[in-house]
Amino acid sequence: MTADALAGALADDGRRRVFAAIVLGAASAAQIAERAALPARTVLTGIRRLIDAGLVTGSDGTLVADEVSLRAAARERRPADDGEPAGDPVLRTFLRSGVLVGLPAQRGRRRVLLAHIAERSFEPGIRYPERAVDEALKPWCAAGGSDHVTLRRYLIDEQLLTREHGIYERL
Repeated sequence: MTADALAGALADDGRRRVFAAIVLGAASAAQIAERAALPARTVLTGIRRLIDAGLVTGSDGTLVADEVSLRAAARERRPADDGEPAGDPVLRTFLRSGVLVGLPAQRGRRRVLLAHIAERSFEPGIRYPERAVDEALKPWCAAGGSDHVTLRRYLIDEQLLTREHGIYERL
């Protein structure tokens, strides 16, 4: 079971209530319906979905939470991708799949993030017109964590890019 499957299985209120009743000791559909105050159809559907997701097992007609699957889901780690460098917590926090999800309020953290963006977007010594800078920064903003104009301003303020007569250059 993956963490995503776990979250999906428990995304519905009825399934959460069914799962909670099982965890708290209800072992049959009738006991779950009574404890969770749910109609039988909701309980049966919830049990089926929880079993399919690997959260619940049923042996000899007794339902129990599958602790092995839960522990495995807790230990599972998402593979890091190029947009989320494994070594830097600032980048892991503010980038998802190479897209900016927010800007740090602290200047030092923001600088780390901006330096990463500058390194990935611009070659040193190459001069870029403003339109090219905007086009390079727009993909970083696809998740709405910021906008390309704000990023451009911060890159200049942090002296990661210079601007002269509408031409930009990475230092």
